[in-house]
Amino acid sequence: MFDNKSNTVFEAGYLKLYRSGLLKTIADELYQSISECSICPRCCKINRFKSYSGFCHSGYKVIVSSYCLHFGEEPPLVADSGVGNIFLGNCNLRCLYCQNYQISQNYHIEKNNEVSFEKLADIMIELQEKNATSIGFVSPTHFLPHILKSLIIAIEKGLTLPLIYNSNGYDSVEILKKINGIFDIFLPDFKYGDNEIALEYSSAKNYYEIALDAITEMHNQVGSNLLYGNDGRLKRGLIIRHLVLPNNLAESFKILKGIKSSIGTNVCLSIMSQYYPAYKAHEKILISRPIRESEYNKVLNILEELGFENGWLQDYESKHIYKPDFNDRITPFKIKE
Repeated sequence: MFDNKSNTVFEAGYLKLYRSGLLKTIADELYQSISECSICPRCCKINRFKSYSGFCHSGYKVIVSSYCLHFGEEPPLVADSGVGNIFLGNCNLRCLYCQNYQISQNYHIEKNNEVSFEKLADIMIELQEKNATSIGFVSPTHFLPHILKSLIIAIEKGLTLPLIYNSNGYDSVEILKKINGIFDIFLPDFKYGDNEIALEYSSAKNYYEIALDAITEMHNQVGSNLLYGNDGRLKRGLIIRHLVLPNNLAESFKILKGIKSSIGTNVCLSIMSQYYPAYKAHEKILISRPIRESEYNKVLNILEELGFENGWLQDYESKHIYKPDFNDRITPFKIKE
């Protein structure tokens, strides 16, 4: 598959919003809203200035579990020097097979990694100085207000890189509309086509409709084409990730058909074969094994049948390569050759 791309002179969208004063207005509004939090579709209505009792167990400070130059993302994101990924703690899903469970599902421990807005801004600048292609926020949804407050400080320190919104797809369309123009690259997962499966394995109600609507809004903001700068690095666009699960638990056909109906077939997809039983997967027999090659090939055939041509495919053996270990917070991703 080949990415649908064009070259352009680039300026990060958030810079224009900063100069107009709108970025500060949006950041202040969203941050104050966590006093009755509805940042994600769960709408817990918890006062995060006083309590950690919401679904994500997150408060008024941002949790940075790890950050590094990451070389395991899609080729146009990695380019010549790696993505500057910032891995945020906790999550608004409870995936029983989460490969990042050490930081997404251990809120008692991750609370110790709370940092100030100034520190998060310094991390962005540090990654830019290390020649990162972009700044990627991994699991940003529940800390979006905190990111924006930190972004203002980072801009004042010289940040110019594009920002990646790397989420699980369980996002609020209303909130996404409020941040239109701030994130240049969207990298959402589209996990499930069956809501009952999503509820059982990720504690997510109405996941399919919520994710499809959210990803459609992301597409409304950045379109199907990937835009590259004069330096050859990806600057703007949407890449939809889909992790193939064993026993067709993801309902891949419904997901891909939904994307085709709502967005079209020109959008870039990243079809992932790297599933392996992590976290609590061994407690559920249907997800207690890696995917079979025949299962992966079935999804690839669906891609062809539906007319998708843009994006990337993981090698079937990828499950042996991408295994994070956040016991090492400095280099959690050691890609094996």
